[in-house]
Amino acid sequence: RTNYLYGRITKTLPEMYAFTLCMWIKSSASPGVGTPFSYGVAQLPLEVRDGKWHHICISWTTRDGQWEAYQDGEKLGTGDNLAAWHPIKPGGVIILGQEQDVVGGRFDAGQAFVGELSQVNIWDRVLKPVEIQSIANCSSYLAGNVISWLSSNVEVFGRGAFKRPLEICLERLPNL
Repeated sequence: RTNYLYGRITKTLPEMYAFTLCMWIKSSASPGVGTPFSYGVAQLPLEVRDGKWHHICISWTTRDGQWEAYQDGEKLGTGDNLAAWHPIKPGGVIILGQEQDVVGGRFDAGQAFVGELSQVNIWDRVLKPVEIQSIANCSSYLAGNVISWLSSNVEVFGRGAFKRPLEICLERLPNL
C-alpha cells in the first residue's frame, strides 16, 4: 500500500443524471481491498479479495437515488435515496486506486487499492442487467459512451504502476 501509485482518467465527466461504471478487478489484499475508484464512494456489498479477476458494475440514477451493485453479472446489492435528485457535477477528477481527500490528490496509503484494475468504462445511463451479464461472461464488449477504456484515457503514476492487456476475455476485447 502506498500513497503514490495510482491512475487518473484523462477525460472528465459531463453532468450526469444516471450512470453505470463497470471494471474488471483483481485483488488478494487483506484486510480490505482499499479504493479501486474514487469520484464519490459508497460502501458496496462486494467481495473481491480472492486473487481472481471479478467483473463489478455499479449503477445509479438521480430518480429516487436508486443504485445497484453487481459482481460477476449477479446483482448483490440495491438501494435508494443515494443523492436522490442531485446530478453528478461535471469536471471532477477520476482517480483509480486511491481515495481523494482533495480533488485529484492528498492520498492515504491506508485507503490505497492493492491489486489490478482493467476495462474501466462509464455510461451515462443505467445498463440493463442482461447487458451487465453479457459483459461479465465475456459474450460481448460494450465500450462506455462517457469514458471508455483506452490506453490514451488513462495515465499511471508511481513506480510499479503500469498498463498492460487484460487476459480475461482477451479474444473479445479491443487490444488496448
